[in-house]
Amino acid sequence: MNLALRSSLIAHILIAVTVATTGCVSAAPPKDQAPPVMTTKPPVLTPPTDRAPAAVVVQADYRYDDLLWENDRTAHRIYGHALEAVEPPSGSGIDSWGKQYPWPFADRQLRTGDQHGYHGEGLDFYNVGTGRGAGGLGIWHDNKLWTSRNYVAHRVHASGADVADFEVDYAPWPVGVDRQVSETRRFTLPLGTHFTRMVSTLSSNRPEPLLVGIGIGRRTTGPDGGEVTVDRAKGLMTWWGPDNEAHGRMAIALRVDPSTIVEVRDDADNHLMIVRVMPGTPFVYYSGSAWSRGAGGFDTREKWDAYAAAEKLDFSAPRPAVR
Repeated sequence: MNLALRSSLIAHILIAVTVATTGCVSAAPPKDQAPPVMTTKPPVLTPPTDRAPAAVVVQADYRYDDLLWENDRTAHRIYGHALEAVEPPSGSGIDSWGKQYPWPFADRQLRTGDQHGYHGEGLDFYNVGTGRGAGGLGIWHDNKLWTSRNYVAHRVHASGADVADFEVDYAPWPVGVDRQVSETRRFTLPLGTHFTRMVSTLSSNRPEPLLVGIGIGRRTTGPDGGEVTVDRAKGLMTWWGPDNEAHGRMAIALRVDPSTIVEVRDDADNHLMIVRVMPGTPFVYYSGSAWSRGAGGFDTREKWDAYAAAEKLDFSAPRPAVR
């Protein structure tokens, strides 16, 4: 039997098994994505009403105000204030999900009550904990990262078409004994990229510059950590997570304006790029992520590093708001 015929027969057998066990046929993966070997756990996700690619923002008021955003390539979550009383100590790190298909799935995945299981379209196996996850930040002071709690307010600017665009506020938090900082951050994720653009504006009761540590969690998908690449001249940090036979691996990247970097270092929970910013002045950075079994075909560290370094990104910031 020739290889092409054999491959065709195997594909038809897999489709037959899918129909027999789930009652529906899964969509074929995109051309740049190899079919993952995954075991679907019940319940299988409710089929999407529209299979067109879309960038969306959803506040999950049924799950303590988790805020979900995704496009055709990547999916994320941050945590609302309501979760603090239920799952302490939750924090302001960024969660990243494995996403398999170009249409939105995160809201349907979360509604299963088992977002960490694979139900046919992706899963969340990235454990943020109290670290920075995939691009959360804090203030570096006295050899320590001082971080906010969960977001307290949000405003959606665009959702459902070509771009997911929203803002969140983080309530004031202490930095040392005599300083407080608060933050408003805007997240923008258009179709066709793995990178979310973030515009952060930090306010403080003191005028001195702030050292901001933007982080990637060190052990978010297992105790062994991952492999880190830093290119300071490009303002780039990438993380290639450990592989797992059951669910593959995650890849994370940060891009910052290289001219703002003060140092690159680790703390107990994070790999950090530390940048200097002024209170009240917006600054731009980017967080990217990919799943080894999802869109993009990132099955090697070299492919992910090359993509993250080559992406054309704009670090020009909007003017500060007039108060």
